[in-house]
Amino acid sequence: MDVPLLIARRYFFSKKKRNIISIISNISMIGVAVGTMALIIVLSVFNGLEDLVRTLYGKSDPDLLVTAVQGKSFTVSEPMLEGMRRIRGVGLLTEVIEDNALLQYHDRQMVVKMKGVSENYYTQSRIDSSIVEGDHRLRRNGEPYALLGAGVQHELSIALNNRFAPLHLLYPRNTGKKTLSMNPESAFTEKSITAGGVFLIEQHIDDSYVFVPLEFAEELLHYGPRRTALEVNVGDEHDIQKVKELIKKNLGPKFKVLDSDEQHVSLLKAIKVEKMFVFITFAFILLIASLNIFFSLSMLVIDKRKDVAILLAMGATPRHIRRIFLLEGAIVALVGAVTGLFLGVTICWIQQTFHVVSMGMATSVVDSYPVKMQFSDIVLTGLAIVIITIAVSIRPALNAARLDVRENL
Repeated sequence: MDVPLLIARRYFFSKKKRNIISIISNISMIGVAVGTMALIIVLSVFNGLEDLVRTLYGKSDPDLLVTAVQGKSFTVSEPMLEGMRRIRGVGLLTEVIEDNALLQYHDRQMVVKMKGVSENYYTQSRIDSSIVEGDHRLRRNGEPYALLGAGVQHELSIALNNRFAPLHLLYPRNTGKKTLSMNPESAFTEKSITAGGVFLIEQHIDDSYVFVPLEFAEELLHYGPRRTALEVNVGDEHDIQKVKELIKKNLGPKFKVLDSDEQHVSLLKAIKVEKMFVFITFAFILLIASLNIFFSLSMLVIDKRKDVAILLAMGATPRHIRRIFLLEGAIVALVGAVTGLFLGVTICWIQQTFHVVSMGMATSVVDSYPVKMQFSDIVLTGLAIVIITIAVSIRPALNAARLDVRENL
């Protein structure tokens, strides 16, 4: 029988002589419960936001992206492409030319991100599921068509499938001369293309991107065999990280191979950093709430001086006395933590299932706050509560173990 635990439980469930001790203990439990519940909910919301970002960009992002370490473009050759296609796990390989260009429509214009892609792009990308108007195909009956972001279409009021009012894409002509030409027509290369469809993915993409056939971008930018990136689709039965290492080994140190998270590393890192600071902030709130455990234990030590003296006289060691009050603080914290954990998980489950709390914006990409619970967050929260409980309980426990037997009998 664990005597210290038995006595600690007895103290917890028994009615204290001084009602103020019970009140402070209850306040401690409520504070720990509320802090734990809030921490679980907030961490789950950040997990949901992280998953939402991956989902939004996953519609247009490849499994792996190959870019040059230096410069914005690199030269490709058929042997290089064939070598990559033969790598085990490489399902599809898409050539990409991406750069800024000036888009003109009637008397309106704006700078856009023009992305030229090879014909197999829609086989490896899920962007075709985001089409809200028109057709996703970039070639129809041998004619090139452009696919616009919803923000680009709205900004320039572009009509689809209107051959009498095509889009005009302009790109600075690289003449090799250092002098600026006074004739704007000679300073830019211009090509026309018909708008064929509109997509809606994410605001950053919708407001700036225009997809065109690879050959169209190659002619406009005079890229020839150069490409800005190669997009790789990995087969479902293959591990992305293993395929990534094989591609890096095949291409050498002049190329970067980025997985989905690395393609948006700054955004995902910002979410993780915010999550970390939120955790630290709520951990301090838990610490402040747990200070009531310190006060209740200190008053309990004073209230139970005669009990402690009797136990010491009966042969209990200072170690046993310390354990009694440490366990008393642990029980108070455990009851609060379990209650808060139950409430937090329940609220998150309700939000996941019934979407009770909405974003409150008509233009938001999701109707309700995204929530995702992770076991690691529960473990981390529990670890923080254990550390805080030990920190606030150890001093009263040490004071109890130092009580003088003769003075308190």
